[in-house]
Amino acid sequence: MSFFFGNVDDKHVPLYRVLWIANVPHFCGHEDCEREGQYEVRLDQGESLWAKYEERNHMLTALEKWQAGPPEEDWPEDSSK
Repeated sequence: MSFFFGNVDDKHVPLYRVLWIANVPHFCGHEDCEREGQYEVRLDQGESLWAKYEERNHMLTALEKWQAGPPEEDWPEDSSK
């Protein structure tokens, strides 16, 4: 089941909800900004999560694996063959 989810902060995010992941960390220059140095993970419905560098890389890897298709050993065999 973890094949369909990535982790950001303390959240298990369904990979199909991810629209894009920032390539560079957030920088707005505001003194009170709480997101400086974090990476935005944009979700559908106009939502965003903020990831650390390691979480960002984990999400990118998870998306690449998910796009490649399900692992053969986790899926039942087709009985029609």
